[in-house]
Amino acid sequence: MADEQTTQRKRTFRKFTYRGIDLEQLLDLSSEQFMELVHCRARRRFQRGLKRKPMGLIKKLRAAKKNAPAGEKPEVVKTHLRNMIIVPEMIGSVVGIYNGKTFNQVEIKPEMTGHYLGEFSITYKPVKHGRPGIGATHSSKFVPLK
Repeated sequence: MADEQTTQRKRTFRKFTYRGIDLEQLLDLSSEQFMELVHCRARRRFQRGLKRKPMGLIKKLRAAKKNAPAGEKPEVVKTHLRNMIIVPEMIGSVVGIYNGKTFNQVEIKPEMTGHYLGEFSITYKPVKHGRPGIGATHSSKFVPLK
């Protein structure tokens, strides 16, 4: 038993890379350099230019990060922009993504880079299969109501 405790090694965590580029370098990339890394649809979107609303979201996220105390999570920034592509600048921010009913709070992690915000805020309630309800079939009309 003593041998087991001494042989336990310190856990090493896998270093995050996005398409071969580690996180520190990813944060230093310009938007044109990052554009070359993402998939075709996102590349097209960036080439056509970020419009007013996505730029407004990025500005709000910058401000929330700047105003946050050191070591604390920044303030939640609510948005309806589910089609916004997550860029490295957004990492560490907390975004309230609208799902059609409520704002789901999502902390942006490095692994989310290049995905859409909407992928992290589900718009439907997953089905919980149980007993059929009233009106499911013709025979269910005769189920006693207890």
